[in-house]
This record gives sequence, structure tokens and C-alpha cells, in this order.
Amino acid sequence: MIVLKNITKKYQGKSVLFDLSLEISEHETMCILGVSGCGKSTLLKVMAGLELADGGSFEMEEQHVFDIPAEKRGIVYMSQEPLLFPHLNVFENIAFGLRVRKWTNSEVEEKVNALATRLGLTEELMKMPHQLSGGQKQRVNFGRSLIIEPRLILLDEPFGSLDSQTRAEMQQLFHDVRKEKKITALFVTHDIKEALIMGDRIARMDKGQLKVYPNSGAFLNSGDDDVVKELSFWNGVINGEMI
Repeated sequence: MIVLKNITKKYQGKSVLFDLSLEISEHETMCILGVSGCGKSTLLKVMAGLELADGGSFEMEEQHVFDIPAEKRGIVYMSQEPLLFPHLNVFENIAFGLRVRKWTNSEVEEKVNALATRLGLTEELMKMPHQLSGGQKQRVNFGRSLIIEPRLILLDEPFGSLDSQTRAEMQQLFHDVRKEKKITALFVTHDIKEALIMGDRIARMDKGQLKVYPNSGAFLNSGDDDVVKELSFWNGVINGEMI
């Protein structure tokens, strides 16, 4: 269980996160929706240790996470930009976390090859990042995040820069792998369709606070203006009114 209580964060005196509380169950993916600037990315960065909270507590498996250095939290932050190491090939980019943890060469090779097969990267292992497409780069980034088996993955609009086909492929890949690996994740997006596809539960962030819905049905029936507009649009497409 992941528990956030009364998290606050200010920039230049302005509240970005205001008394925010949230619980995420083990192996659950929670999607957070919200407009740009509402605090979604700030929340992830506070949890990852990239930003310091001004108040509140963060517990994971009954540990006080804010007391743990960022590199020892077992949390991976995955952004829209893959940020691969340009001087390392695909194999070594994926293997980086294992190298840091002093795994043997045979252990690294076995684990990287197995994950590369799962990610469809077997033919790309010796390539350098500049030789990859955007979708391939994000697959490598995903592999580098997964291979250390983190306690929690924080995904900050990870597929936002991809074309629609590649984005759909990555959504399906994450959906499959999260079930297989029993991943616990917090997934930030501004896309309602993506939130419905990716999340076990959905939350809406507004003015630094969260409203969490118990399931997708409750979210769809919430009367939220954006949901109403989205459903109206797709009803129009289905009924031929948009053609």
C-alpha cells in the first residue's frame, strides 16, 4: 500500500500541491488526469525525490519514503522524453541498473535478453540510441525502468510524443507487462481515453488537489465537463454526425 497524506508544495509562495492525499494498492495502476500546470508532474517528482515536499508524508510498505534518498527508494520516474544514454547501445541502456547493482555478466545477459524479447527489441540490442525510432527509444526506456523491478513506476505522459499507432502499441505493451510483472504505477496523462485504457482507477487533479473515482464507471458517470464533451464527441462519430 502506498499512502500520501496532506502533501503540500509551493513555488515562489504559490501552492502547486495543496493538502493532497492518496492511497494506491499494490499492483494497481492509478491514472491522474488534469490540465497542464495543475500539479500532476510536480506530484510525481516529489514522490521520486526530484523535488522536495513542503509538508505531508509519503509511506510505502510502511516505510517513510521522504526519509530515504531518492536513489534508494526503489521508485522509477519515466518521462515523455526517453533520455537514453547516447554513448551506450540498447543492451547497455537496458542493463544500466543491473550494472550499478553489480550483477554478473551472465545474469545481466540473461535478464536483458529475456526482457528485450518481451519488448520486441531483440534486433535492436546493438544499435545506438540515434539509430532508433521514437517508439523504439521509449521501449528501451521502459525496459531500463522495468529491469530493476522497482517498487513503484511513475509515468509522466510517457507516450505523449508518439504517433497514434506507436502510442497504441505502447499502451498495449504497458497494459500487458503491468499485469505480467504485477507493477504498481502512477500514470499521468491529459488524455481521457488513455486514462480509461491504462488505469485500474482514475483521479482528476484540479488546483493541486485530487478527486479519486472508485472505478471507471463512476468516472464516466461523474458529470465531469471534459468527460461529457468526450463522450458526446465519440457518440457523434459513432452516429455519423461528425462526418
